[in-house]
Amino acid sequence: MTSSSASHLPSLSCFDAAIIDLDGTLVDTLGDFVAALGGMLADLQLPQVQAQAVSAMVGKGSEHLIRSVLAHVGASDEAALYERAWQRYQHHYLRVNGQHSQVYGGVIEGLDALRARGLRLACLTNKPRDFARPLLAAKKLDSYFEQVFGGDDFARKKPDPLPLLKTCEALGSASERTLMIGDSSNDARAARAAGCPVVLVSYGYNHGEPVHGVDADGFIDALSELAGRGEPRC
Repeated sequence: MTSSSASHLPSLSCFDAAIIDLDGTLVDTLGDFVAALGGMLADLQLPQVQAQAVSAMVGKGSEHLIRSVLAHVGASDEAALYERAWQRYQHHYLRVNGQHSQVYGGVIEGLDALRARGLRLACLTNKPRDFARPLLAAKKLDSYFEQVFGGDDFARKKPDPLPLLKTCEALGSASERTLMIGDSSNDARAARAAGCPVVLVSYGYNHGEPVHGVDADGFIDALSELAGRGEPRC
Protein backbone atom coordinates (compact mmCIF):
# COMPACT_ATOMS: atom_id res chain seq x y z
CA MET A 1 0.00 0.00 0.00
CA THR A 2 1.03 3.60 -0.38
CA SER A 3 1.78 5.94 2.48
CA SER A 4 -1.50 7.79 1.84
CA SER A 5 -3.51 4.70 2.75
CA ALA A 6 -1.88 4.75 6.18
CA SER A 7 -4.42 7.49 6.99
CA HIS A 8 -7.12 4.81 6.99
CA LEU A 9 -5.51 2.92 9.85
CA PRO A 10 -7.12 3.12 13.29
CA SER A 11 -5.45 5.43 15.80
CA LEU A 12 -3.13 3.92 18.39
CA SER A 13 -5.17 5.84 20.96
CA CYS A 14 -7.92 3.27 20.37
CA PHE A 15 -5.80 0.52 21.94
CA ASP A 16 -4.34 -0.49 25.28
CA ALA A 17 -2.11 -3.25 23.90
CA ALA A 18 -0.72 -4.80 20.74
CA ILE A 19 0.08 -8.42 19.88
CA ILE A 20 2.74 -8.79 17.18
CA ASP A 21 3.68 -11.81 15.09
CA LEU A 22 7.37 -12.70 14.67
CA ASP A 23 8.30 -14.47 11.41
CA GLY A 24 7.50 -12.32 8.41
CA THR A 25 6.39 -9.38 10.59
CA LEU A 26 9.30 -8.43 12.84
CA VAL A 27 12.11 -10.55 11.39
CA ASP A 28 12.77 -12.01 7.95
CA THR A 29 13.67 -15.55 9.05
CA LEU A 30 13.45 -17.30 5.69
CA GLY A 31 17.21 -17.84 5.61
CA ASP A 32 17.13 -19.55 9.00
CA PHE A 33 14.32 -21.85 7.86
CA VAL A 34 16.15 -22.78 4.67
CA ALA A 35 19.41 -23.47 6.50
CA ALA A 36 17.77 -25.59 9.22
CA LEU A 37 15.66 -27.53 6.73
CA GLY A 38 18.71 -28.02 4.53
CA GLY A 39 20.61 -29.60 7.39
CA MET A 40 17.62 -31.77 8.27
CA LEU A 41 17.17 -32.99 4.70
CA ALA A 42 20.88 -33.71 4.32
CA ASP A 43 20.81 -35.81 7.49
CA LEU A 44 17.84 -37.74 6.10
CA GLN A 45 19.54 -38.11 2.69
CA LEU A 46 16.67 -36.31 0.99
CA PRO A 47 16.73 -33.64 -1.76
CA GLN A 48 17.10 -30.00 -0.77
CA VAL A 49 14.22 -27.51 -0.88
CA GLN A 50 14.35 -24.04 -2.42
CA ALA A 51 13.68 -20.83 -0.49
CA GLN A 52 10.67 -19.90 -2.62
CA ALA A 53 8.95 -23.17 -1.72
CA VAL A 54 9.79 -22.75 1.98
CA SER A 55 8.32 -19.23 2.06
CA ALA A 56 4.91 -20.63 1.11
CA MET A 57 5.03 -23.25 3.88
CA VAL A 58 6.01 -21.22 6.95
CA GLY A 59 3.58 -19.69 9.42
CA LYS A 60 1.61 -22.66 10.70
CA GLY A 61 4.18 -24.02 13.14
CA SER A 62 7.20 -26.28 12.86
CA GLU A 63 5.17 -29.49 12.72
CA HIS A 64 3.27 -28.30 9.65
CA LEU A 65 6.47 -26.99 8.06
CA ILE A 66 8.35 -30.25 8.47
CA ARG A 67 5.47 -32.39 7.18
CA SER A 68 5.00 -30.04 4.21
CA VAL A 69 8.70 -30.16 3.33
CA LEU A 70 8.83 -33.95 3.57
CA ALA A 71 5.88 -34.15 1.20
CA HIS A 72 7.40 -31.54 -1.12
CA VAL A 73 10.67 -33.46 -1.54
CA GLY A 74 8.83 -36.74 -2.07
CA ALA A 75 9.80 -38.58 1.11
CA SER A 76 8.54 -42.15 0.73
CA ASP A 77 7.21 -42.54 4.27
CA GLU A 78 6.53 -39.14 5.83
CA ALA A 79 4.85 -40.50 8.96
CA ALA A 80 7.75 -42.79 9.80
CA LEU A 81 10.32 -40.07 9.10
CA TYR A 82 8.61 -37.28 11.02
CA GLU A 83 10.04 -37.87 14.51
CA ARG A 84 13.60 -38.13 13.23
CA ALA A 85 13.04 -35.15 10.94
CA TRP A 86 11.78 -33.07 13.87
CA GLN A 87 14.83 -33.99 15.97
CA ARG A 88 17.24 -33.08 13.18
CA TYR A 89 15.35 -29.86 12.37
CA GLN A 90 15.40 -28.79 16.01
CA HIS A 91 19.13 -29.50 16.21
CA HIS A 92 19.91 -27.44 13.12
CA TYR A 93 17.49 -24.60 13.90
CA LEU A 94 18.91 -24.05 17.36
CA ARG A 95 22.39 -23.95 15.79
CA VAL A 96 21.56 -21.39 13.07
CA ASN A 97 18.82 -19.40 14.84
CA GLY A 98 19.22 -15.73 13.90
CA GLN A 99 22.35 -16.21 11.77
CA HIS A 100 20.54 -15.96 8.41
CA SER A 101 17.78 -13.52 9.38
CA GLN A 102 17.35 -9.78 9.71
CA VAL A 103 14.97 -7.33 11.32
CA TYR A 104 12.73 -5.68 8.74
CA GLY A 105 13.15 -1.97 8.06
CA GLY A 106 10.83 0.19 10.13
CA VAL A 107 10.35 -2.37 12.90
CA ILE A 108 12.31 -0.49 15.57
CA GLU A 109 10.54 2.77 14.73
CA GLY A 110 7.17 1.04 14.86
CA LEU A 111 7.86 -0.65 18.19
CA ASP A 112 9.09 2.65 19.60
CA ALA A 113 5.87 4.33 18.44
CA LEU A 114 3.69 1.66 20.05
CA ARG A 115 5.60 1.90 23.30
CA ALA A 116 5.54 5.72 23.24
CA ARG A 117 1.74 5.55 23.09
CA GLY A 118 1.79 3.44 26.25
CA LEU A 119 0.64 0.19 24.64
CA ARG A 120 1.53 -3.05 26.40
CA LEU A 121 3.24 -5.35 23.91
CA ALA A 122 3.34 -9.10 23.41
CA CYS A 123 4.97 -11.21 20.71
CA LEU A 124 2.81 -14.17 19.68
CA THR A 125 4.17 -16.66 17.16
CA ASN A 126 3.49 -20.19 15.97
CA LYS A 127 7.26 -20.73 16.19
CA PRO A 128 8.27 -22.89 19.18
CA ARG A 129 8.98 -20.79 22.26
CA ASP A 130 12.56 -22.10 22.54
CA PHE A 131 13.23 -20.76 19.02
CA ALA A 132 11.36 -17.46 19.44
CA ARG A 133 12.90 -16.15 22.66
CA PRO A 134 16.57 -16.54 21.62
CA LEU A 135 15.81 -14.97 18.23
CA LEU A 136 14.20 -11.90 19.81
CA ALA A 137 17.17 -11.58 22.15
CA ALA A 138 19.70 -11.96 19.33
CA LYS A 139 17.97 -9.21 17.35
CA LYS A 140 17.68 -6.98 20.45
CA LEU A 141 13.89 -6.94 20.27
CA ASP A 142 13.14 -8.82 23.48
CA SER A 143 13.09 -5.72 25.69
CA TYR A 144 10.01 -4.38 23.87
CA PHE A 145 7.74 -7.23 24.97
CA GLU A 146 6.11 -7.92 28.32
CA GLN A 147 5.06 -11.35 27.10
CA VAL A 148 6.41 -13.77 24.49
CA PHE A 149 4.37 -16.83 23.58
CA GLY A 150 5.25 -19.58 21.10
CA GLY A 151 3.23 -22.15 19.25
CA ASP A 152 3.78 -24.71 22.00
CA ASP A 153 2.51 -22.48 24.81
CA PHE A 154 -1.17 -23.20 24.17
CA ALA A 155 -3.30 -26.18 23.20
CA ARG A 156 -3.96 -24.70 19.74
CA LYS A 157 -2.09 -22.40 17.36
CA LYS A 158 -3.16 -19.45 15.22
CA PRO A 159 -5.51 -19.26 13.27
CA ASP A 160 -7.40 -20.56 16.30
CA PRO A 161 -8.33 -17.58 18.52
CA LEU A 162 -7.15 -19.29 21.73
CA PRO A 163 -3.56 -17.94 21.65
CA LEU A 164 -4.80 -14.37 21.12
CA LEU A 165 -7.40 -14.64 23.87
CA LYS A 166 -4.82 -16.04 26.29
CA THR A 167 -2.32 -13.33 25.32
CA CYS A 168 -4.95 -10.61 25.89
CA GLU A 169 -5.57 -12.16 29.30
CA ALA A 170 -1.85 -12.09 30.10
CA LEU A 171 -1.64 -8.44 29.05
CA GLY A 172 -4.77 -7.52 30.99
CA SER A 173 -6.37 -6.01 27.89
CA ALA A 174 -9.80 -6.48 26.32
CA SER A 175 -9.67 -8.04 22.84
CA GLU A 176 -11.41 -5.06 21.22
CA ARG A 177 -8.72 -2.78 22.69
CA THR A 178 -5.86 -5.02 21.51
CA LEU A 179 -4.37 -4.56 18.04
CA MET A 180 -3.04 -7.65 16.24
CA ILE A 181 -0.17 -6.97 13.83
CA GLY A 182 0.85 -9.80 11.54
CA ASP A 183 1.68 -10.84 8.01
CA SER A 184 -0.77 -13.59 7.11
CA SER A 185 -4.29 -14.95 6.98
CA ASN A 186 -3.41 -16.98 10.09
CA ASP A 187 -3.01 -13.76 12.08
CA ALA A 188 -6.11 -12.15 10.57
CA ARG A 189 -8.38 -15.16 11.08
CA ALA A 190 -7.23 -15.57 14.68
CA ALA A 191 -7.77 -11.86 15.34
CA ARG A 192 -11.24 -11.82 13.80
CA ALA A 193 -12.29 -14.86 15.85
CA ALA A 194 -10.86 -13.32 19.05
CA GLY A 195 -12.46 -9.91 18.44
CA CYS A 196 -9.16 -8.06 17.94
CA PRO A 197 -8.68 -5.41 15.24
CA VAL A 198 -5.93 -6.51 12.86
CA VAL A 199 -3.38 -4.79 10.62
CA LEU A 200 -1.17 -6.78 8.23
CA VAL A 201 2.25 -5.95 6.79
CA SER A 202 2.64 -6.25 3.04
CA TYR A 203 6.08 -7.87 3.03
CA GLY A 204 5.56 -11.14 4.91
CA TYR A 205 4.98 -14.70 3.79
CA ASN A 206 1.19 -15.36 3.89
CA HIS A 207 1.57 -18.92 2.59
CA GLY A 208 2.42 -17.68 -0.90
CA GLU A 209 -0.89 -15.83 -1.36
CA PRO A 210 -1.40 -12.05 -1.90
CA VAL A 211 -1.85 -10.48 1.54
CA HIS A 212 -4.17 -7.73 0.31
CA GLY A 213 -6.82 -10.36 -0.34
CA VAL A 214 -7.04 -11.10 3.40
CA ASP A 215 -9.84 -9.66 5.54
CA ALA A 216 -8.02 -7.09 7.71
CA ASP A 217 -8.56 -3.58 9.05
CA GLY A 218 -5.54 -2.16 7.27
CA PHE A 219 -2.24 -2.87 5.54
CA ILE A 220 1.17 -1.28 6.02
CA ASP A 221 4.47 -1.48 4.18
CA ALA A 222 6.47 -0.96 7.38
CA LEU A 223 5.75 -0.87 11.11
CA SER A 224 7.07 2.68 11.12
CA GLU A 225 3.82 3.72 9.41
CA LEU A 226 2.19 3.31 12.83
CA ALA A 227 4.15 6.30 14.13
CA GLY A 228 1.98 9.36 14.58
CA ARG A 229 -1.25 7.38 14.75
CA GLY A 230 -2.44 9.42 17.74
CA GLU A 231 -5.50 11.24 16.48
CA PRO A 232 -8.79 9.57 17.42
CA ARG A 233 -10.37 7.39 14.73
CA CYS A 234 -11.57 4.20 16.37
